[in-house]
Amino acid sequence: MTKTRALIEKLNREKQLEQEEWIFLLKNSDSEDAEFLFSLARKIAKQQFGNRIYTRGLIEFTNYCRNNCFYCGIRRDNRTVCRYRLTKEEILECCQAGYQLGFRTFVLQGGEDPFFTDEKMEEIVGVIRKGFPDCAITLSLGERSYESYRRLYEAGADRYLLRHETADASHYGMLHPPELSAENRKKCLFDLKEIGYQTGTGFMVGAPGQTPECLAEDLQFIRQLNPQMVGIGPFVPHHETPFAREKAGTLEQTLYLLGLLRVMLPSVLLPATTALGTIDKKGREKGILAGANVVMPNLSPVRVRKQYELYDNKICTGEEAAECRQCLSGRMEAIGYELAVDRGDYKEEKKNV
Repeated sequence: MTKTRALIEKLNREKQLEQEEWIFLLKNSDSEDAEFLFSLARKIAKQQFGNRIYTRGLIEFTNYCRNNCFYCGIRRDNRTVCRYRLTKEEILECCQAGYQLGFRTFVLQGGEDPFFTDEKMEEIVGVIRKGFPDCAITLSLGERSYESYRRLYEAGADRYLLRHETADASHYGMLHPPELSAENRKKCLFDLKEIGYQTGTGFMVGAPGQTPECLAEDLQFIRQLNPQMVGIGPFVPHHETPFAREKAGTLEQTLYLLGLLRVMLPSVLLPATTALGTIDKKGREKGILAGANVVMPNLSPVRVRKQYELYDNKICTGEEAAECRQCLSGRMEAIGYELAVDRGDYKEEKKNV
């Protein structure tokens, strides 16, 4: 047995590793080790969820952002973006269309847009909660105050996605302007958990300056936070950012990390992201086969999808919501899975299945 495989088995038993063990795992794996990991991750995912893949209806409701992150296509200083904001009525129309297609979770995602104050977001969340009482509401609005998070939770939001991006403070500084800090990002995540949200974090794979040591710190931070959701995807450069000429993250490393996350956190909600499908035509299927159990089709109006361009060549920008869901359903069935029609809430790990 290789040392890599022995460490994967240790991770399966103990659900955590030491820093140097993570670094070894990240530096030393071949295709056989990876396939061993994926086989184990699939087995764990099927024990927890069967062959059901949870769907989230993504509504990208604003591409205004006050921040200037160096990797992001909707960063404040990108003057070529055609900015938009969906109205409350347009957001509700997206929810209604999604509900009819079988979605029972809506994800409201946007840049950090000061226009959407606590009062405005409370109203939007409250109207969705009233109109779709059997659905989960997930927010992804970036860094806000504890009081803001509390108010939105009390208005009816269930979940919150906030990628930490990198747990290493110096690496965080390479990816973000000085006014943003890894310390505050982590504080926001612990605030969200304390309030009661099902909390999601995550990071880019292959981001500029990322090292195995950075990734090991990411995995240890995630183990410490113990989130209900983890979203990772490959770094994909955008042509209007300072990282336009940087190399994209790889499919292979992203899949490997998905497998490690599934083994470490057996019941975590783990998406096969759109970015995976962007760098490989079958990237989302490969993500499921590496241990992921969530997909996030786009419910945004087609007219705005190309404007929510966090990275280049994003897929599914021209499809209607129904087309996108039907396509994904067929793709999942082709590899032996089915799209579930329910909220897909986090549940504690099933033992001895």
